[in-house]
Amino acid sequence: MKFSPALFGLALLAQPMAALADNHDEAAVHLGVRPLYLVDQMDDSALKDKLASCANGPFQKTDFSIGHRGAALQFPEHTKESYIAAARQGAGIIECDVAFTADQELVCRHSQSDLHTTTDILLRPELAAKCSVPFSPADPATGKKAEAKCSTSDITLAEYMTLNGKMDGANPNATTVEDYVKGTAGFRTDLYATTGTLVTHKQSIELIKSLGGKFTPELKTPTVDMPYQGDFSQAAYAQKMIDEYKDAGIDPKSVWAQSFLLDDVLYWIENEPEFGAQAVYLDGRYGEEGFDPMDPSTYGKSMQDLADAGVNYIAPPLWVLVTTEDGKIVPSVYAKEAKAAGLNIITWTLERSGPLNNGGGWYFQSITDVTNNDGVAFELLDVLAKEVGVVGVFSDWPATTTYYANCMGL
Repeated sequence: MKFSPALFGLALLAQPMAALADNHDEAAVHLGVRPLYLVDQMDDSALKDKLASCANGPFQKTDFSIGHRGAALQFPEHTKESYIAAARQGAGIIECDVAFTADQELVCRHSQSDLHTTTDILLRPELAAKCSVPFSPADPATGKKAEAKCSTSDITLAEYMTLNGKMDGANPNATTVEDYVKGTAGFRTDLYATTGTLVTHKQSIELIKSLGGKFTPELKTPTVDMPYQGDFSQAAYAQKMIDEYKDAGIDPKSVWAQSFLLDDVLYWIENEPEFGAQAVYLDGRYGEEGFDPMDPSTYGKSMQDLADAGVNYIAPPLWVLVTTEDGKIVPSVYAKEAKAAGLNIITWTLERSGPLNNGGGWYFQSITDVTNNDGVAFELLDVLAKEVGVVGVFSDWPATTTYYANCMGL
């Protein structure tokens, strides 16, 4: 019998996702050596002493620790394996970024158009042929970079489920597809990437529930014109995501629905108030020209405007919430404004920057002058928790945030 990717995908869909998890005690929390490595790297301080004193635990799951795409530092993001790893590291809340397929089914993927960097689709000729932008090689003579664009909306759900997840990345200088897909960042690893089981949004709900976790789905901004296929509107997309939690019998208090589009958040507040009460506005205003977290006049809508519209949770990137004074990390004006308006603050993303000895890169850009070793991750966490008052932190390696939260009794 000839192998059929579509039939294989349908067979995978028929399996209960919880049954695909290993038969381990998922209530146990395993933090490994990394948190203690970070403690060892810290400069001598009372905080270092306190964190070192917690080395023997005990450790338990905590909602302060949010698995960003699972445990994406070392596992292929948005896969069964990544979600299980996040739960084992004590993430009380686990994220599924929600995109849609050609047949309007919801799946977990960071972007609607990232299959070429997060899966093996380009190595599958029958599916690669369906990509929005086929692979084209780099041309060293002209300086042209390799490119491709493969979207969830290019293929059906059954076809999607035949793909294998890989570590996110691509080689822009590649002249072959085989070299193009080899783009894992040096500070990550392919050690756990031989298997990356993709999941639908419904399967993620089932799996995360079986792991004792809570949910933070992000409605991804579409990369196709909406309404898609003439009938799938943005509102229908936002509603479908919530409906899958309702159909699964999930308590709205266990769900933090997210979007970078404020209109999505306002839609949930108006149409699904139980879910809207915990809807998270992912604040992307940092990308707007002139935005300055230290100057409220550059925010557009004020924090109080957002609160008055019914927004209860706001989530900017790490660097927006902090600055430095006299060589110390302190809350930014943005953080103070959000807190004054009564907004709950969540932030992203720890453990996504690689080694911090050279300033930490994008996520640490407002505290570059004090970021000189990996232990600064804990110093930043301490300010975010105690002075900014964040209620949760996304991390690519939840063990780090779990360790801190347990040690501090959060």
